[in-house]
This record gives sequence, C-alpha cells and structure tokens, in this order.
Amino acid sequence: MSDLFWPGDERAGVLMSPETLLAAMVQVESAWLDALVATGLAPPEAAADLAPLVTDDDVAHIAAAAEGSGSPVVPLVALLRSRAGDPAATWLHRGLTSQDVLDTALMLGLRDVLDQLINQLRAQVTALSDLAARHVDTPMVGRTLTQHAVPTTFGAVAAGWLDGLIDAAELVLDARVLLPVQLGGAVGNLAAATELAALRGADDPQLTAADLVTSTATALGLRELRPWHTSRGPVTRTSDALVSCTDAWGHIATDVATLSRTEIGELAEPIAEGRGGSSTMPHKHNPVLSVLVRRAAVGAPALAATMHLASATAGDQRPDGAWHVEWSTLQTMARRTVIAASQTTELLQGLHVDAERMRATIHESADNLLAERRTIADLLDVTADTDPTTYLGFSEDLIAGAVERAQTFLEENA
Repeated sequence: MSDLFWPGDERAGVLMSPETLLAAMVQVESAWLDALVATGLAPPEAAADLAPLVTDDDVAHIAAAAEGSGSPVVPLVALLRSRAGDPAATWLHRGLTSQDVLDTALMLGLRDVLDQLINQLRAQVTALSDLAARHVDTPMVGRTLTQHAVPTTFGAVAAGWLDGLIDAAELVLDARVLLPVQLGGAVGNLAAATELAALRGADDPQLTAADLVTSTATALGLRELRPWHTSRGPVTRTSDALVSCTDAWGHIATDVATLSRTEIGELAEPIAEGRGGSSTMPHKHNPVLSVLVRRAAVGAPALAATMHLASATAGDQRPDGAWHVEWSTLQTMARRTVIAASQTTELLQGLHVDAERMRATIHESADNLLAERRTIADLLDVTADTDPTTYLGFSEDLIAGAVERAQTFLEENA
C-alpha cells in the first residue's frame, strides 16, 4: 500500500491491507470448514484447501460487490463456492455469519500488527534505557508551561519517556494475548451449528457446537471466547492499546521537536539523506520524524473515539452501521500506529544529545533556575548553593528505577 497523504505509509507494508485481510477471511472460512469435517458435521469429502481459490486480483471485484450486502464476506463466500466445487462449496461457511468471518479476520490482522509493535517497543525501550543511563549526570534546564523552571538531567527526561513507553507496551502485550475468535452464527448462539449437530445425531449438540469453536480457535491461534457481536471489548481494548502507544510517542516527539528548535539546540534528530529539507529554505533541517510521529498522536484519539462510539451504539444481536464503521477505522489506526512505531524507533536509536549545549544553557540561566532553592534556604536562614548541577533532587534514583523496570520488561518479554 501507499498513501500520498500519509508519508511513510510504506513502513506498514502489507499489515491490515485489503489483500492481507481478504486472505485472513479465507483463512477463517478454511479453519471453520476443517472443524466441520473434523467433528463429523460435514462429510470428509468436503475438506478443501480454500487459500488458493482467492488471490489479490479478486480484491477489486469483492470490494465492488460488497455494497450489495454491506459486507465483503457475502461476495467472498459466493466466489469461494463458485470455485471450490462440491461438496466443499455446499459446506463452507455453514453455521457462520458475515460478522464472524470479518471480526475474526480483523483479529488475525491485528495479531500481526501487535507483534510488530511489540518488536518496535522492545527496540525503543532498549534505546531509551541506554539514553537514560548514559545521561544520568547530564544537567539541563527543566521547563514547565514553556518556561525555565528548575534544573534536571536529560537522563531524568529520558526516564520519563521510558516509563510512558513501558506503560503502553504492557497494554499492547495484554491486547495481544486477549485477541479472540468471533464465532456465533446469526445471532450469537450458534443455532445453525447446534441444529446441524442435532440432526447428525450428536449425543450433545451444544457441546459439538462448542467443539467447533475450540477447534477453529486453536487452528487460527486465537483465544476462544463467547460471541461478542455487540460487546465490542476486544476491539476497543486493542484500540486503546494503540492510542496509548501514540500518546507515549507523541510525548517524546513533542519534546524532541521543542528541544531541537534553533534557539535551544539541545537535541537533534538522526540525519538521513533527503530528509528534513525545505522546498525553499536550503539551510533548514526540520525534525521530520518528530513531526510525523506527532501527526499520528494527534489523529489517533479521534479514531479510538470512533471505536468507542461504535461500541456504545452496537444494538440488538448484530449492529446496524456501528459495526461497519469499525473496519476502516481499525485498519487506519493500526497501520498508522505501526508507521509511527517505526519512525519513533529510528528517532530514538539515532537521537543526538548535545550535552555541552545543555550545560551552557543551565549555567547561563542559573540565577533564575535556583530561585526555588533560595526560597528553601531562606526558610532556614542559610546561604543557598549557587551550583545548578547540585540541585537535581532524586534524579539518580528516578533514572535507576526506570532503567531497572526497563530491564525487567525486556527480560520478561524477550
């Protein structure tokens, strides 16, 4: 995929692309058909490999035909049946509904997205942990509400970024583990599958229907879960994990963009050929990575809000429109998060810290930066130390704690 108006889109590759999601829908249909055969609900002759029956070239046809039913699953099933031949054509999709196939396919797509994010987050935690430890004694101006406040260290700043990253990473890990199948049939009670089992003479038709879900979930590598057609926790939870990532990255990018201003010059993005230039001002080195990461952070909350609004208005046993808006929203949000993850990793791994500039600024502003220290000394009628690099509170312990947490995170998620 490529997107003229979302520079860097190629970093997401085929993740959540139409072709990938179409293949995932076929994978769901195949797993369910296999389960029907394995439980004896479909004859052994119905077993078939559905994957080769649909290719990337079918995306345009299925997309166009989807308007007729409001779902791409209906034309997909029709296409599969036209190509599979009997008895596979007769038995595939029996007991499923369109939402089962599309929701489960989205979970498969999100699994690959979350795996990619976990890899990127590990790399970011490693890079930030190193930055925090390396700059434990690098003093700099602390700023609040855009103004000079009191001294701090760049190590402490990096430690704050690090804690935010790990908070987001933990949500991503939780979301990854909890990705479920969606298998409920027309109204979420597997009536068709249960009836089929009863007509086949199963001793316990409900148990047989449940076995279908277990077998399909196992084959797909997703968590088994009761149908959640109108209980949209799995998608809102994942959306929240994604937006937590862009929140954390946006915080970092905002600080980097600010500290790379010409008049500050304490940080600089990694240099890459052809990046950071201006169409009219050749002297510029714009913090483009930070700009693009902030772009994702600004846009993500609205996408997550759409997911929550859809969840809140998912009525009856199958939603009318609320579910439908989720697909492209989730696709957009997931791809943009992967893109921002890649850009943040590159930013952190190549971030240039101008420690000398930081020291010069802190000494130039020492009088104002130590105003708070003087008020504390005045309370005890003593003379305040005039060295700003000795007014750093418990920065070392703060940094050590964040670095230790990072190491634990990396060891537990190797």
